[in-house]
Formats: sequence, C-alpha cells, structure tokens
Amino acid sequence: MTYPETIKYLECFINYEKLPAWPYKESFKLERIKDFLARIGNPQETLRCIHIAGTKGKGSTCAFITYILRQAGYKVGLYTSPHLSDFRERIRILTPISDKQQATSDFEGMISQGDLANLIEQLKPLIEDYNKNSEYGPLSFFEAYTALAFNYFKEKQVDFAVLETGLGGRLDATNTVNPLVCAITPISYEHTQKLGHTLKEIAAEKAEIIKNQKSLTCRQAGNIKYQKSIVISAPQEKEVIAVIRNKCKEAGARLYEVGKDITYKKVKGQEIDIKGMEEEYKNLKIRLIGGHQLINASVAVGVIEALRAYEINVGSDAIRDGLYNTVWPGRCEIVSERPLLVLDGAQNVASARVLKEATRENFKYKNLILVLGISNDKDIKGICSELTDLADEIILTKADNLRATEPEVLAEYCNGKKTHITRHVAEAKTLAQRIAREEDLVLVAGSLFVVGEFRHDKI
Repeated sequence: MTYPETIKYLECFINYEKLPAWPYKESFKLERIKDFLARIGNPQETLRCIHIAGTKGKGSTCAFITYILRQAGYKVGLYTSPHLSDFRERIRILTPISDKQQATSDFEGMISQGDLANLIEQLKPLIEDYNKNSEYGPLSFFEAYTALAFNYFKEKQVDFAVLETGLGGRLDATNTVNPLVCAITPISYEHTQKLGHTLKEIAAEKAEIIKNQKSLTCRQAGNIKYQKSIVISAPQEKEVIAVIRNKCKEAGARLYEVGKDITYKKVKGQEIDIKGMEEEYKNLKIRLIGGHQLINASVAVGVIEALRAYEINVGSDAIRDGLYNTVWPGRCEIVSERPLLVLDGAQNVASARVLKEATRENFKYKNLILVLGISNDKDIKGICSELTDLADEIILTKADNLRATEPEVLAEYCNGKKTHITRHVAEAKTLAQRIAREEDLVLVAGSLFVVGEFRHDKI
C-alpha cells in the first residue's frame, strides 16, 4: 500500500474531530475498541503505560514525561491528539540520546510514511472484517488510529507508552489500558455538550481513567506485585478534586496532589524548584513558556517518581535534562522574530487565560495583532473575552474544518477592537504579514486547527 493510499483509507473513517455536532454517548463506545483490540491480540496489554487526562496541559505533561524517560535511557512511545499538520505527529517513538544531543525536529520520532502504510496494510483486512460484522458498529478514525498506535508500540518494543486521552476519559479509546501511573491535569469547562455542564460532571468523565489495579503482566511490571493504582493530580477546583479523591478511594488508588504532596516554587522566569514525594530538585529549567508549564512539569515529576513503586528509578539528572529538552510545538511556541510570531492552540477559556498571562509576562512588543479562529463547539464568548483584551488589532479567520466558526460570528465578541475578516488561514497569514511591523507581536490562537494551518507558512 502506498502512502497516498494510506491517507485515503484513513480519511474514510468517521472522524468526530471534524464534525460540528454528534451525540457523545451514542458515538463513543468503549466496548467497540475493546472488542477490536481483543481480535488483534490486545497489544495494549504488553505495554507499560502512563495515561494522562485533563482539560489543559495534557499534551505538555505527556511530552515532559516522555523526554525525561528518554533522557533516562528508555525507548518511549508517545501518543497524543490532535495533530497540527500531519496525523503522523500523533504516533511517535523517542529513543535514548547522549547528553550532548538535542532534539532533531519538532516532532522527532514520528511514525514514518512507510511504517504507517505497512501498519495499515497489516491491519486493514482485520479492520474491514470487524467493521462488517461488529455488533457495536464500525470503528471511528480515533479508535482505529489508537489501535494502530498500540500495535506499533508493541512491534517496536517500546519500554513505555505515554498516552494522552482524546476526549474525556471514560469512553475514550485510550481508556482500554491498565496504566502503571495515571495523571489528571487541570480540569476546567470544555466540551460541555458532551462531558457535562458542571465541573463535577466533567471531572467524573475524566477521572474514569483511574481504575482498580489489575494484575500486570511480567513485561509491564517486572516482578513487582503492587496492588494500588497510582494517581498524580494537578491543583484542581474544590469540586473537581473531591471527584478525583472519591474515585481514588473507590478504586483503591493512591493519590498524590501537586500543591500538597508535591510542591513547586518559581525561582525566576521558567526556572523552578520542585519538592517531590521522594526528592527535592533545585533550579530546574524548562523552555516551554508560561506559568502553567511549571504545574505541568511538577505533575510530570510526580509521575516519574511514582514509577519507583515498580522499581523504575529515574535519576535527578535525567529529570533535569529531560525537562529542559522538552519540545512541544504549537503551545506558546515562538516560531520567528521581528515581527515576533507566537502560536498557541488555546481553545478553551482556562487555556486562553493562561495564554494571556504568559503573553504579558514573557513578551515585549509595541502592538499585538491577534489572529483568531475558534471551533463552534467551544465557549466563543469566553475565549474572545480573554484574548481580545490583549489585541491592538484582530484578524478573524476559520480553519478548513466543518467545526470552524464563521469569522462574522466571532466579530460580535471583539469588544470594538479594529477587526479584519478573512475567509481562510492563508488569507489571515498574508494580512498579518502586511500589517505587522518588526517591533510587533503576531499571536495566533483559538484553535489548534488554525495553528496547524498557520504553521505551514511562517512569517
């Protein structure tokens, strides 16, 4: 199978990431992906998994964990979503490097075109047969791609698989794993039409990645017989942490909380001291921008320390170097200077708020030109209220996606700022390039789809 044929085949699956509206509970069926995985030999059961859920910071936390483990000498599979430009970004394997080496690309280790084509060719007959006969209906794109990732990680014999949930947690295809450790990043309002209209309801969906610890295979846990699941949580709202604590109690899981069991202190800039459950780490430096990344780094350190329950001991040098070397594109990412161009896929109110804070704290500029596009299932009013305050001038646009909100609708929430309407991201890029002066900042935000398209052609 050629790579173009592979792309065409994958585009045949129903992809809920691109649909403007769909029924959550009727569309997501955990039984379906479990059934299919069983038919291909349950590859996920051979993997030592770390599972991350939450609203914001999931991807960054996964990246921190992956780079630390890689720095410690492990071969690490990383599965994240969505992607920015190429869905191969979602499946990556990072292999050990020497102390003097640096990352070779933004999406180092992503699955090759040939490997993806071979995977599809290998599993296509099984997928086709399953889709014809399944009592639960055909696999979605995310379910099929998750199965591909598990199979790929098994074939490549990774030491760990770090997995980001796609949507929610309870019904997400990644929730078929029995992780060594799971973590919950900050939870806030998102996908309320699907996950619930209260923080308690949303937290309940995400906390379902916390499970009663089943007996792990020898490859997963070595000879360690550890009975309690381990959960690391970022600081949460009161109603959220109450849900997480109750779920841990119900599952017999051991919970460690950032701010309570794990503490951190900002030294200066992106330099931080972390007091973990086992050790203290002084003057850790991270290159990901924003105060929220200090929280994500603290969660990651907690996860790494939790692995000691399985006699997996990662040294402080690996933690230090791994945090510093972590790269996570599209999140407060500086891609050019003069004019300064920053990309951030802030797509909910909480993420927009931390982006606003990070922008004010970290960048110097004369005028800020905001390029904004938002999906129609997001809190448009809330996101606009956070981000438009920053802007001197706003360029409204839309991604090439059925979920994209029309720019004219966004214009209603721009608080009287000077606003331009563009029909697509390419037009917005051209306009931003014409408007921005060398001392200005162009900030692209509101949707990872917009960021991904913008990233193809940087100013």
